[in-house]
Amino acid sequence: MAFVNYATKNVAIKVVYYGPGLSGKTTNLRYIYFKLDPTSRGEFICLETATERTFFFDLLPVKAGQVNDFKIHFQLMTVPGQVFYEASRKSVVKGADGIVFIADSQVALLDANIESFDYLRQNCLEHNMDLNDIPMVFQYNKRDLNNLIPIETFNNLLNPHRAPFVEASAINGVGVFETLKEISNMTVPYVKKKIFETKEGEEEKEKIELSSIEPKEEKKEEQKVEFVDTPSSIQLRKIRIKDQGDIDKEILNLMKEFTSKKT
Repeated sequence: MAFVNYATKNVAIKVVYYGPGLSGKTTNLRYIYFKLDPTSRGEFICLETATERTFFFDLLPVKAGQVNDFKIHFQLMTVPGQVFYEASRKSVVKGADGIVFIADSQVALLDANIESFDYLRQNCLEHNMDLNDIPMVFQYNKRDLNNLIPIETFNNLLNPHRAPFVEASAINGVGVFETLKEISNMTVPYVKKKIFETKEGEEEKEKIELSSIEPKEEKKEEQKVEFVDTPSSIQLRKIRIKDQGDIDKEILNLMKEFTSKKT
């Protein structure tokens, strides 16, 4: 759940990008990193093992609006998509305030999408989290390729309740910020109700201003940003962990660290 620092009046909302391996989760975060004004986001953080240098997940802090005198920050996190990282995925999903499911639109990967979504259900159940209650957005990625899974098929198999969905080509930046705005507008009222115990009908629904998650303006003659193939250009902060138990502790430490800043 969201982490609140009452001294600095900061709230950290945890949003997890979930999906099969190579579906575009990290691509989304990298595009957001490059396109946001540096004053609106923090370092790009990766947790890795002490021996294999495998990234367990990426984390990108993003500043948003303000609610009840509290400043809102999003902690955008990815989960490792590979099947053998199930334990790590479970740790990252724990306490999520919102979930973005990144599906790979290639026909050959339909089963991988279904399998990943089943893992998501299992991870949530083990943490007593109901997917029907958690804010969730689907991103159907790689729509720029050929031989695609129809949107109707995706919705019937993964999204029968018709949660918001976005067609995307994350490598080209298409649909990335639309996805972020959708999950932001869903999670802020959800967290506000939980933290401040706002009851339905008690007050008018407040307009949440999330202007700081708009991509920065650029010149017309824009050069292509090679954010996928040049990770060295990212201000990357690496944190090594020793074992599975360190993941939960490190996530909490990062949320405490970010909300303790008087921004």
